[in-house]
Amino acid sequence: DVQLQASGGGLVQAGGSLRLSCEGSGFTSDEYVIGWFRQAPGSEREGVSRISSSDGSTYYADSVKGRFTISSDNAKNTVYLQMNSLKPEDTAVYYCAMFYGSWSTIEVADYDYWGQGTLVTVSS
Repeated sequence: DVQLQASGGGLVQAGGSLRLSCEGSGFTSDEYVIGWFRQAPGSEREGVSRISSSDGSTYYADSVKGRFTISSDNAKNTVYLQMNSLKPEDTAVYYCAMFYGSWSTIEVADYDYWGQGTLVTVSS
């Protein structure tokens, strides 16, 4: 079974940095997309970034572009989200998710497998 384990959340002051990790296991194909999503209290889950295993292509939401960087270590089935210049509005539970394939999407409904989430709190 596919499992995704997100980690690296915590409390940080505005302007600080965190690196989230998403370790996957049980994958049955080398072609997949892993995305990072976040959900703040009272808000819908939104896509933050994604990376494709096939060509390394990436996508960033406008709200994080230039501050967050997604990367992957395919040998370890692990994806990282480096978050710099954090803002209080980045506070949310961050989830990683995966689907088999290579098309470009950051829609929640397109992702089939989800990790448990890790809380990021940015204080002002």
